[in-house]
Amino acid sequence: MTPNGTAIRSLRTASKVSLRQLALRTGRHRSFLSRVERGLAGASDETINSIAYALNVPAAAITREG
Repeated sequence: MTPNGTAIRSLRTASKVSLRQLALRTGRHRSFLSRVERGLAGASDETINSIAYALNVPAAAITREG
């Protein structure tokens, strides 16, 4: 799966979840999540699933076909 950073940021801000809160919920560093949102870093399937779970959305909502 390839993360869609724009979708992640959009869903995160719509849910009023800060990057810090998302980092705490997923166990990933805030700077890493910021890079994923900006398209500067990829993410493993496990990380994508973790982000989706933290945002209460299906993983398909935050991925794009590679």
